[in-house]
Amino acid sequence: MIDSIKGPIFFKDPASVVLDMHGIRLKLSITVATYNSLPDKGMKTELLTYLNVREDLMELYGFANQEERNMFMMLNTISGIGPRSAMNILSGSNPAEFKKNIIAGDVKSLTVIPGIGTKTAKRIILELKEKYVDQDDDSMGFMLDSDDGKAGDAIIALMALGYKRGRVNQAIRSLESAGELNGSIEDIIKKALKKL
Repeated sequence: MIDSIKGPIFFKDPASVVLDMHGIRLKLSITVATYNSLPDKGMKTELLTYLNVREDLMELYGFANQEERNMFMMLNTISGIGPRSAMNILSGSNPAEFKKNIIAGDVKSLTVIPGIGTKTAKRIILELKEKYVDQDDDSMGFMLDSDDGKAGDAIIALMALGYKRGRVNQAIRSLESAGELNGSIEDIIKKALKKL
């Protein structure tokens, strides 16, 4: 596996870049976000890569950062979405926004991306939502209010019941945004269980 490629830019456009590797020029398919992060022609850059090998072709894909490549790899696990479709999806959204829309189950926001219809959007949400929610998601923006330990106690209790942390945090966030994070710990747990 070619993990990354570093070299001066020979050519670039919003869909591809050609890097000069000591006289060997390699063409990589890229997203619009990666294109926007590239330096000027002739300047050196390093891109993370993914090599797609099939019987009849070899394609090299380039990414500006690990987050983008990880999302590309996850999209490739979905039936009916190949590398080119994954690149179109990534070009039509940024990874953080895309992840948020998946977790929220927002079909409409995904169908705005070129190449994604309602059916594909539902399949993406179905297959990726659990992967995102099950991740240890301290980075997803939910912070417990240090003045109110009830929400924290409710999270601990729900995890003790066997629910995964990501799903519990999502339920508590949902209660918080609806203004329902009130009452006793038991009340919060009951409300959260309805969301789980």
